[in-house]
Amino acid sequence: MFQGFPPEALTFFRGLARNNNREWFQPRKELFELKVKTPMMALVQAINADLAKFAPDYITDPKKAVYRIYRDTRFSADKWPYKTHIAAIFARRGGSRGSAPGFYFAVSAKEIGIAGGIYDPSPEMMLAIRTWLAQNHQSFRKTARAPEKLMGKLHGDSLTRVPKGFPSDHPAADLIKMKRWIYYVTLDPKIATTAELQHEIITRFKLLFPVMEELNKPLQKMKPKAIAADLL
Repeated sequence: MFQGFPPEALTFFRGLARNNNREWFQPRKELFELKVKTPMMALVQAINADLAKFAPDYITDPKKAVYRIYRDTRFSADKWPYKTHIAAIFARRGGSRGSAPGFYFAVSAKEIGIAGGIYDPSPEMMLAIRTWLAQNHQSFRKTARAPEKLMGKLHGDSLTRVPKGFPSDHPAADLIKMKRWIYYVTLDPKIATTAELQHEIITRFKLLFPVMEELNKPLQKMKPKAIAADLL
């Protein structure tokens, strides 16, 4: 059982938010490694142990699960070099970050973020999911409602119109127009330093698991070459 991040972790993120620059970060890099990254790796290990009981296909090596703190600023107007949170993703086996169904959480001084879904599917994957939803929307809606009490409603960026190939008056038009299918909720950051953090994350992952598996069904039917292309 993960006992929580040390208080210094949230103090570090509060300081980084005020001083997002290399001059501030470099003297505190060892503090980040010891008080933030090391506990995060331990938390991912603990979550993997829980996933083994109900979602073994989502177990992820901590080194691959935990995101780097360094931001990719090449195509961003925001040139701050560091993220002010630490995050991890558990993608379904055989898929890649964002494109495969997956679980996600992030810890910062402002909030705990917990999410699940498909965030960035390739065009081929998007078409497969939309086609499947058009045929299975009634059963999918029932499954998708189950996590709403703790996770809010399924949402994501959407097209303004139903894409070509689907009737504009299709009863699943709202689902078909979506470009990503995700749940996201935030919790009080105070739980980051307690053993409740692992419990709160896993409780929500369990609720999300049936929806993740539903979203994976159309991807299982895709040709291996199409999935392989997404992994490159």
